[in-house]
Amino acid sequence: MEPLAERKEKVSYREDGNRVKVFEHGYKKSDILNEALNQARVEETGLRIPKLLEVRKVDGKWAIVTEYVEGVTLQSLMEEHPEQIKSYMEQFVLLQKEIQSKRSPLLTKLKDKMNRKISQSGLDATTRYDLHTRLNAMHDHIKVCHGDYNPSNVIVDKDGRLHVIDWSHATQGNGSADAARTYLLFRLAGKDDWAEMYLNMFCDMNDVAKQYVSQWMPIVAASQLSKGNPEEREFLLRWVNVFDYE
Repeated sequence: MEPLAERKEKVSYREDGNRVKVFEHGYKKSDILNEALNQARVEETGLRIPKLLEVRKVDGKWAIVTEYVEGVTLQSLMEEHPEQIKSYMEQFVLLQKEIQSKRSPLLTKLKDKMNRKISQSGLDATTRYDLHTRLNAMHDHIKVCHGDYNPSNVIVDKDGRLHVIDWSHATQGNGSADAARTYLLFRLAGKDDWAEMYLNMFCDMNDVAKQYVSQWMPIVAASQLSKGNPEEREFLLRWVNVFDYE
């Protein structure tokens, strides 16, 4: 099998025109099956995503098999053609708007997941209480949210069509929460210019106030802390304590 991508505790391969994502032994079976279920549910919305084909064992390890989309990531195009960054970012934001126009009533509710992540963040009880209170006061929506929407999860095929991969974090909820996460992912990657361009476009295209998206940022930063990534911790802690976008 030809390796495609290696991430923490999982490796993706190409095999017979399919993508096989193999999980390490320590990976929870329930999380793997939930990822496959998310993929199937989002597939039913009609979005252009690789079809789920099967869940099976590979050398004793669980694996998810999906269609393989031939193409390059939007991230690589953005980096290789900086002169076209505005056009690529517009496509990226329009695609997110299309995703959020869909409904999938059986997906996990975003607020439930966020509350759980805040509880697991390792923050002190007073900060957690404040974040839980802020989160529960936010508007309830039922939009499909990707949960890890960044240009490396968008594949551009030879015809220029965009396909979204990696639906393991998908939920239904408030689209501005997903925008806040994308903004913070750009900032975590050191792409501050991209982050600002993205946020301006998202707010313009969706008629959403920047201040509203900013209210989600400490909540999203706290939920990201639960991943326990030491390199991100200091950056995220600053955002947990920034309650107004500047």
